[in-house]
Amino acid sequence: MNRRFANARSPLRLLEKGLHGGLGPGNVGVVLAGHGVGKTAFLVAVALDELLRGGKVLHVCLNHSVAHVRSHYDTVFEDLVSTTHLEEEAVVHAEIDRQRSIRVYSPQYFSASKLRDAVKVESEAGGRPSVIVLEGLDCEVLDRDEFEDLKALAGELAAEVWVSAASRDEAPRVIPPWIIRFGDTASVILALEPAGDCVALRALKDHDNPDLEALHVALDPTTLLLVRR
Repeated sequence: MNRRFANARSPLRLLEKGLHGGLGPGNVGVVLAGHGVGKTAFLVAVALDELLRGGKVLHVCLNHSVAHVRSHYDTVFEDLVSTTHLEEEAVVHAEIDRQRSIRVYSPQYFSASKLRDAVKVESEAGGRPSVIVLEGLDCEVLDRDEFEDLKALAGELAAEVWVSAASRDEAPRVIPPWIIRFGDTASVILALEPAGDCVALRALKDHDNPDLEALHVALDPTTLLLVRR
């Protein structure tokens, strides 16, 4: 199977449909889940989907090493290859590595301005990222101004910015107060929740749409792949 066909069959197409078109350029999305439920796996799935479409990804991590993040990508990619029988595996893997950049920061030294500096360097070196994923950020103590700066950066780049956030609840059903204080800065908020033999995705916010449709997408806890549900 070639990568265009594999990408067309990706469960993320169902996610985009359920979200009335997906996150979209210039917007910030938040994926909310308890510890160890699958936030990183979701972010890697989003990033790989973009990379398979020829986009550029900047992955920023505040709680793991570069080697750890790269290993996670390799694991998910290998599982993707085995389940889709992707053609030219080595060539596709090399292209993904070239189009993806991983940066690691200490949480106490990270800020939106540092991310802006990193984007400038990445843009000068190999082109603007079309997707930025940010994991390990403590959103509960994040200033609203910092979050609004992330939104501004997404708009300037016409990029999607996905942020992972830890939840105190194993299965969050409502938007927590510390996200509500960000106002409309977060366009999409998704929750990951254990559901038997998978981790289900639930939309808590979908832009300005009052009706939240079923997403029909889940995360396989064994393969770390997004699957149809």
